[in-house]
Amino acid sequence: MNKAVIWQAAAHLLAYPDERFHRRLPLIREAAEPHFAAFLTRIADLEAGDLAAHYVETFDLHRRCCLYLTYYTDGDTRRRGASLAALKQRYRAAGWEPLEDELPDFLPVVLEFAALDPAGVALLKEHRSGLELLLTALTEMGSPYAEVIAVVCAALPPLTAAERAAAHRLAAAGPPAETVGGYL
Repeated sequence: MNKAVIWQAAAHLLAYPDERFHRRLPLIREAAEPHFAAFLTRIADLEAGDLAAHYVETFDLHRRCCLYLTYYTDGDTRRRGASLAALKQRYRAAGWEPLEDELPDFLPVVLEFAALDPAGVALLKEHRSGLELLLTALTEMGSPYAEVIAVVCAALPPLTAAERAAAHRLAAAGPPAETVGGYL
C-alpha cells in the first residue's frame, strides 16, 4: 500500500472525532482498512460521544499522550516557539500552507504533510522518540489510538539504537522544562 494513504488515513483517525471524522470513516475503511482494522474494530461499537470523551481524556489530560510533537523535544519552554516557527518555514519551503486553526506540530498536520511530501516523512522520523513514547503511553492505557500510532511507527524505518535510547530517556525524564528566569 502507498504510504501516503497510511499517513492521510492516520491524520484523519487522530483528529478529534467530530461529525466530519465519522463521515470519513467509510472512506478510510475502503482505502486503508487492512492497516487500521484493529482501530476501526475497537471503535465500531463506541457511541460518538464516548469516543470524543475518550479522545479528550487521552490527549488533553495525559502529558505522555500529547499529539503536539515539539512538546516531546521542547516541552513548554521558550524554545518550543522557535521550533514551531521553523516547522512553518519547512512547510512553506515545500510549498505547503497548513490551515491556521492548528499548530504546525500537531501530529495530524504533520501526517497530512507526510502524505504530500517526503519532507513530512523526514519530520516524522525526527520526532520518532516522541512517537514511541506516545505509542507506549497509549498502549499502557489500553487506548484504541495505540493501534493508529503503531501503524504510523511501523510505516517508518525501523527504530535505531539511538532513537530507542532517546525514547527511553524521554520516558524517564519527560520533556524539557524551564522555570521563569531560568532558575531551577
